[in-house]
Amino acid sequence: MARSISAGATRVAPPDPAPQPTLWIRFWHWFIGWPTEHEGSAPVRVELPWRYRWDHLPKRSAGFGFTRHDYRAARRRGELVARETLGEPLWRQVKRTGYLDVPSKLYPGIIYRLRIGRRIEVRCDPGVHSPWRYPYLCINPTYPLPESEFFAQLYLYVRDQEAAVVRVAAPQPWDQTLGRTF
Repeated sequence: MARSISAGATRVAPPDPAPQPTLWIRFWHWFIGWPTEHEGSAPVRVELPWRYRWDHLPKRSAGFGFTRHDYRAARRRGELVARETLGEPLWRQVKRTGYLDVPSKLYPGIIYRLRIGRRIEVRCDPGVHSPWRYPYLCINPTYPLPESEFFAQLYLYVRDQEAAVVRVAAPQPWDQTLGRTF
């Protein structure tokens, strides 16, 4: 392995690198949700909640085995996500008033009132008729999330993807808390 390069200097060949998994194997590990190994670090577990069914869980629950500490930590992280997503001025407004009003881009004179953990309230300017029969729109997350985190996602959807919200929202005659938030 050692070769003579010049007077007295030797060069050692680098050791063979450890075999790396193929792209196909890495894809299947990701798809199945197995931990991904990174050089020099512990395995990383990636959460993929959209791959599971959540219908078996009680409302307003994150799942079996979730402790008070887990709920507190999740809510704290959810508030951090919401604060970072909305920005400080909007987050302060939500905490002060309890809601954000988002004007509709599709329907002039319609305002969506978003509240943390509640259904969307459809408000109309004087003389404007709502496109829905009922004053509330219900959208629940696919999997359990902290209320504030889902609120931030809902704000972005209503602001930027209103047509998608209108397509999936279920008009409701009364207000109530969302089912898959905690």
